[in-house]
Amino acid sequence: MGATASSSTDPADASAPAFSPLYQQIKSLITRSLQSGEWKPGETIPSEIELAARFRVSQGTVRKAIDELAAENLLVRRQGKGTFVATHAEARVQYRFLRLMPDAGPPEGMQRRFLDCRRLRAPAEVSRALEVKSGEATVQIRRLLLSKGRPVVLDDIWLPGALFKGLTAERLSGYQGPMYGLFEAEFGVRMIRADEKIRAVGADAPTAKLLEVASGAPLLSVERLSFTYGDRPVELRRGLYETSSHYYRNELS
Repeated sequence: MGATASSSTDPADASAPAFSPLYQQIKSLITRSLQSGEWKPGETIPSEIELAARFRVSQGTVRKAIDELAAENLLVRRQGKGTFVATHAEARVQYRFLRLMPDAGPPEGMQRRFLDCRRLRAPAEVSRALEVKSGEATVQIRRLLLSKGRPVVLDDIWLPGALFKGLTAERLSGYQGPMYGLFEAEFGVRMIRADEKIRAVGADAPTAKLLEVASGAPLLSVERLSFTYGDRPVELRRGLYETSSHYYRNELS
């Protein structure tokens, strides 16, 4: 039988409060199973009744924990089918982290053009953001996103080298789904949430050439730090967005 919930949080976590609601404890136990790979992305998890028996709590407590995990996009409920581990391969979440929308018409998929993918020592600011040792190997990716053949986003992406061994431009170009789907399927790294900083900037000459705009043209600068389970930072992304026919959409709740 799996771990049993207790009336207090894990004593090994000295920073945690002395008590948390029972459903939060169950949520933490389910999250640990997701993190350990007990249930893979796209797979169904045990039923609420089975989990209630496993953790020796009520079905209602399990349901409340699953409700929160579904709201956080870690699990997906499917009517009549059960509850599944969320995956970036699903159509409904493929572009959850891409918030650029066309001024007219429905949201659209973007074409990708990879400009560079290389391993190098992390600059100090990247090391700090990704919480890796100074000078440790990282993977840097540079790519363009295009809408109807026109470049609209220039991305510079940094990843911890230890987690993405073997990632090459060929593997990126050959993967048909979203890039986060590749990270999840081939490297076991799932992006859970992200923090962003947004500001307006002017295009410098090299960027203007790549985005096919005039030098000094207004761009939206989006710096994103993405996290996996346990709030571990696993991606630093700096994107420059050309917004003459698109806008950046966010949902506040």
